Amino acid sequence: MRSLGVLLVMLFVAAPAQADAQARRAPARRPAPKPPATKTEPATLKCPAALGDGMTTGREYCDVLTGRSYADGIIIDLPPHTGPVTLTFDLHNRHTYSEELVKANRGYRRYTATVGVLTSDNTLLSRAVVQNEFRTGADLVERIGGGAGPGGVKAVAPTGTESITIAIPAEETSVSIVGEKLSVVRIEGTDNFNAPGRPIAVVSNVTLQYRPRPATRRR
Repeated sequence: MRSLGVLLVMLFVAAPAQADAQARRAPARRPAPKPPATKTEPATLKCPAALGDGMTTGREYCDVLTGRSYADGIIIDLPPHTGPVTLTFDLHNRHTYSEELVKANRGYRRYTATVGVLTSDNTLLSRAVVQNEFRTGADLVERIGGGAGPGGVKAVAPTGTESITIAIPAEETSVSIVGEKLSVVRIEGTDNFNAPGRPIAVVSNVTLQYRPRPATRRR
């Protein structure tokens, strides 16, 4: 009996101590928040020379002008983001279509256009090149609306498509697509263009893939 009494006293004394230890125990840590999911969306462009909308797809096409700096190009604002941003776009050559030249077998062109992607301080991130040959209307990507041609199409149309993907460093808030040079091979010879302000290529389907920056909590 004495042993039983001693045991009960010990349990009685230990219980408050145990309860006090549990009260002083650090609260359980909350799990770290999951990083925001990657988001893909059309880019917001400042297009200095819009070519127009495609008659088949409705896609917007923008001329790329030759230039020497960020301000000369197609400026793409980047949304608030965490980590690098992936820029993708379709790069096309720019062809002035002539049914007469095609029928006379004199419409052949081989285009090579080079553009650069610059940061706002004129740092070159990457270059992109599109090269293709034009022989007939089947080599056009599609016709552009808003012109005076048959069916309301423009004479100028995109030809050839090169899908471009460029990684943009996390610290950048905008980039610019600037034309560098164009080579055109014709039956009669070769022409090269790099004078500032000349349209030498076309872009479309410009998209951004990024992780949105988490919203700042108010205290």
